[in-house]
Amino acid sequence: MNISDLEIKFDANGLVPAIVQDADTLEVLMLAYMNAESLRLTIETGETWFWSRSRRELWHKGATSGNIQRVVEIRVDCDEDTLLILVHPAGAACHTGERSCFYRNVEM
Repeated sequence: MNISDLEIKFDANGLVPAIVQDADTLEVLMLAYMNAESLRLTIETGETWFWSRSRRELWHKGATSGNIQRVVEIRVDCDEDTLLILVHPAGAACHTGERSCFYRNVEM
């Protein structure tokens, strides 16, 4: 399916959640947000780009750290309001240096 065939439902701020998952292990690495421009850049470059809500700017994952994420596949959910991006990561996904942003467990 071509991305132009979809009607991605961006929120009122022009953003859509993007779950990033390791294509080999299926480990969830991070959750970030994309706008139309970062989605376009991700498709064009084959590496992940996101919209930083705090800095209010585009960011290329790994541009400063070297921990880029090469895109293997982009999936869209049934409601077309969430993306799942399967990647081959070249290092940690989390800004803390952890492989995944989901490295802490909640006791139950």
